[in-house]
Amino acid sequence: MSSSNNALVLNCGSSSLKFAIINPENGDEFLSGLAECFHLPDARIKWKLDGEKKEASLGAGAAHSEAIRFIVNSIFPQKPELLDSIKSIGHRIVHGGEKYTQSVVIDDSVLKGIEEAAAFAPLHNPAHLIGIREAYAAFPHLKDKNVAVFDTAFHTTMPKEAYLYAIPNELYTKHGIRRYGAHGTSHYYVSREAAKLLNKPVEETNVITCHLGNGASITAVKNGKCVETSMGLTPLEGLVMGTRSGDIDPAIMFFLHDNLKMSVADINNLLNKKSGLLGLTGVSSDCRYVTDNYDKDENAKNALDVFVHRLVKYIGGYAMLLDGRLDAIVFTGGIGENSEEVRRMALQKLSLLGIELDQERNLAARFGKGGTITKDGSVIAMVIPTNEELVIAQDAARLTA
Repeated sequence: MSSSNNALVLNCGSSSLKFAIINPENGDEFLSGLAECFHLPDARIKWKLDGEKKEASLGAGAAHSEAIRFIVNSIFPQKPELLDSIKSIGHRIVHGGEKYTQSVVIDDSVLKGIEEAAAFAPLHNPAHLIGIREAYAAFPHLKDKNVAVFDTAFHTTMPKEAYLYAIPNELYTKHGIRRYGAHGTSHYYVSREAAKLLNKPVEETNVITCHLGNGASITAVKNGKCVETSMGLTPLEGLVMGTRSGDIDPAIMFFLHDNLKMSVADINNLLNKKSGLLGLTGVSSDCRYVTDNYDKDENAKNALDVFVHRLVKYIGGYAMLLDGRLDAIVFTGGIGENSEEVRRMALQKLSLLGIELDQERNLAARFGKGGTITKDGSVIAMVIPTNEELVIAQDAARLTA
């Protein structure tokens, strides 16, 4: 084991748990895995240790507690020095509200803050709290070494004109209804990596970062700080996503309720789980289906065209917020890193910004490979594979050193 100062990273979702053990200094990953299908008959866990992939059943109805116990009791014994190497635990937290502008060591007041922000992330924050408490139980010697890394933190530098909604002001002052954003850890990471590749100080770097995956968001980063992002109070606002609608006329909800007699719960489900690429194709939420069938299926064509149209609209708008200087457009996330079609179609519509696509470079920057995808002399567009786990590990190590 090349380090005895590793971090355990836990990302607890409502029905899954991603985990990894990472050396925060060099990014080496010693263990990674995913436990999924919580509360269902086929709850299971998959992991990769020393290059070898394995999986096991967690038992019907298993959830976070059983998954963490399996990691400790069944995976760690395969390599006992793993447990000894962990010196901190980093937890991905989806929502920190306005309170948390950076990562913090978890104590009782932080637990309370995460609980209070659960109103804005009802599926995620309660799951994070379970993960933290299970980590306390499984690793009592590391109780004061648990760190919360907030997905909203990077976006807390947005000015008021970016985060306020044009609704009665007391809804913000009394109830916290405003735009918070998400994917902040990813946007933070790729904006920092972009500054390195551009050979510029972070505080002098203007980039537009596009995190495109099943969830998708875009962020304008001016002088290293977020000044605008596309997700809002919740991750439903903004771009077209795998199953989420992104921006729609709010009155559509009244129409569905009043004319189609849909309940509020059904509308919520429709916009979050049945819309986006899935809604437009009627078949799949996977971008690969849409690109593979673009020339064969009108619905697939419409889905990709709408996805790209919305993306281009946001990139063009955000370029105007950077005081006349755009250093780079950055693509990341599952679609951003792998779909040459989405990048090509979007960049070809952005020639007004001085962008010239190099298709050979675009094809080369896929499947784990990054790099510039524009011609020399063009405004730069680049692909940077994201690494949220490394950010979480680094923050956990730094704050508990």
